[in-house]
This record gives sequence, C-alpha cells and structure tokens, in this order.
Amino acid sequence: MTALTLFLALLLAGSAAHKALSRDRMVAAAARLTGLYRQGQLVLIAAGCLELAAATALLIPVLRPTGALIAAGVWLGYALALLRLRGQTLDCGCDLVAREKPVGRAQILRPAALSLLALILSLLPADPSFALDAPFAAAAMLALYLGASELLAIPHPRWRNS
Repeated sequence: MTALTLFLALLLAGSAAHKALSRDRMVAAAARLTGLYRQGQLVLIAAGCLELAAATALLIPVLRPTGALIAAGVWLGYALALLRLRGQTLDCGCDLVAREKPVGRAQILRPAALSLLALILSLLPADPSFALDAPFAAAAMLALYLGASELLAIPHPRWRNS
C-alpha cells in the first residue's frame, strides 16, 4: 500500500468524521454549496457516506481503483460547487475551524488537485504489499495538507492574489 493511497484514505475518513462531529456547521455549508437548502442534511450524509466508502475501498487492494474513482468524483463535485460560488464569502466547511472567507482560486484548486491525484491513483496497478514507511509518509502528507489549509486561511497575505 502506497503513501498516496493512505494519505487519500486518511483525508477522506477525516472529512467524513468532520462531517459527523460538526454536523450543524457542515449542514449549513452543504446546503449553501449545493443550493439545496431544505436537503442540506441529506446532502451532508450522502457526501460523508461516499467519503467513508471511498476511504474503505482505497484500503482494499482489489477495490482501490473503485475507491479512487469515487474519491475523484466527490472532490470534483466539491471543486465544481466552489467554482459556482467563486468570489462569495462563506464557510465552505473545508477547514476544521469555522471561517467565513471568499471562495478563491486556491479553495477551488485544492479539491480539483485531490480529484486529479485520486484519478491518477485509480490508473496505477494495485500493490497489495505494505511498506513500513507508508504510514509515516502519509501522515507527513496529511500534516503538510493541513498546514497549507491554514496558510490559505490567512486573510490578505502579500504572496497571494486570490
């Protein structure tokens, strides 16, 4: 199992857990992102279930391509929803902390890049072996991802034009 597989599975499982633990905030975010204000809770449950199914499938070598395709679809859906709301200020639920911020290029490219990584992973041959360094590399990638998320939350840095 590769570090990329574990990283994506951890990110998906963490996202599903985040939806369950911060349900009220995430229902509002799901409703706003999709425009389905009455069905926000149903959309949230569906997204969390898809993320959890994708994470589980990624950990089973035979199902890894399917899990990667599900993950790619979920993240592409997030990217398209954010693209639709580009420039608007909202709490998209993308971070662990509630933050109202304008939806910019970086917030749209983040799930698009994850979708691309998952799509690439779906095309790679399945490797049932387990490398001992994979969990550490996956944890490092997750830490870098979360750190980058915090950097994106800086309101008006000089180094970003979004």
